[in-house]
Amino acid sequence: MIDPARIRALVAEHGAPLLLLSTQVVRQQYRSLQQALPGVQLHYALKPLPHPAVVKALHEEGAWFDLATNGEVDIVRDLGIPPARCIQTHPIKRDSDIRYCLDYGCRTFIFDNPYELPKFLPYQDQVDLLMRLSFRNKEAQVDLSLKFGIAPPEAHALLRKAVDLGLKVRGLSFHCGSQLINNMKYIEAIGFCRQLFNLAALDGIVLDTLDIGGGYPVPYVDSVMPINYYCHPIASELERLFPGIRLIAEPGRFISAPAMTLVASVMGKAERQGRMWYYLDDGLYGSYSGKLYDHCDYPFTPLCKLEGKGGTERLSVVAGPTCDSIDVIYNDIMLPELECGDLVVSPMMGAYTWASATEFNFFPKTKIVVVD
Repeated sequence: MIDPARIRALVAEHGAPLLLLSTQVVRQQYRSLQQALPGVQLHYALKPLPHPAVVKALHEEGAWFDLATNGEVDIVRDLGIPPARCIQTHPIKRDSDIRYCLDYGCRTFIFDNPYELPKFLPYQDQVDLLMRLSFRNKEAQVDLSLKFGIAPPEAHALLRKAVDLGLKVRGLSFHCGSQLINNMKYIEAIGFCRQLFNLAALDGIVLDTLDIGGGYPVPYVDSVMPINYYCHPIASELERLFPGIRLIAEPGRFISAPAMTLVASVMGKAERQGRMWYYLDDGLYGSYSGKLYDHCDYPFTPLCKLEGKGGTERLSVVAGPTCDSIDVIYNDIMLPELECGDLVVSPMMGAYTWASATEFNFFPKTKIVVVD
């Protein structure tokens, strides 16, 4: 959390709302996960926060990158990231997407169903493939195996089909779900992948890569297991079952979420049905979009409380600036009396916030200021 005096100085300089981005926190998160998963190549997934300052800082840390769109290719290419340090992980692609990525020089792609395989045939001498598996997980905040991945019972047949077509399949990929509190799902997935590696070997198919995806949790309003404890059984299982195999992970939220803090201001207030309503200059269509799209909640504190001020609290509602009634950020929240121009702060706003924000009602996306 940036100190209140600095927040006020930055708002005085840039206006509000602001998203304050710390690249030092990005580096700290990367290093902590690197220590927790030794021997695993960490490919930062650009999706939650595709900001050049984040990518640049991670490149300086020696990171790899996980790309899913041509726009993300543009970011890493413009920053001079070597294509060999990138993989393209969108399971569903157009021919133009494959060509765009190959033109950059990135050659590792994901597939998860037989309809994707013919798309790679014109480039079969240029591409390396990973097959993505589906491990359904209702415990995850976002079940990323609902939309993508081949069901485990069908995986062996799809792998053989790809190889029979002359495609080079290097390994397997999975994602156990985003903001995953229970780390045992990784153990289940890693164990099944070992079995599939063994079945492939019996068919003469040599696999040399395992991508264990992302999902490593961060503390929003509730605490989570420290990352070294969380990853310990995962790292142990990888060491036991996959010695000598290239190991990949795709952290996104874990690296970006703690690195950005939102500062918004009260643009109006009203009393309705016995509750105070405060209208901010950012909302669900803006930086708080993760409350809708990411099923996420964020800490929320008036700046005056961080400064040790603020009077008696009463039941309140916090709404965004647009003329849409769905644009309500918090119902039934206890807040001190706020005035127009007062500042509020939400940390942990680096993942799936600015990236998924819109300019609905012509309210512009919130400005990002790099603070270190």
